[in-house]
Amino acid sequence: MSGGTGDKLKGMVDKATGSAKEAVGKATDNERLQSEGQVDQLKGHGNEFKGDVKSTANDLGDKVGDKVDDLRRKNQ
Repeated sequence: MSGGTGDKLKGMVDKATGSAKEAVGKATDNERLQSEGQVDQLKGHGNEFKGDVKSTANDLGDKVGDKVDDLRRKNQ
């Protein structure tokens, strides 16, 4: 997977898993499971953000590379 796609996917899975854990924890009055679910959701948000940053950096790098190539062609 290119750019931050893998991180974004991992983030979505972590958020879904965390949400499920939190729901089960609430239903069973298990505070530890609720907390684990909340932590997983936070990790998921972090991974999605990391993926967004990687994607943005890759896009920016591509744009800079394109501009450099354009300048080289014009100066040949």
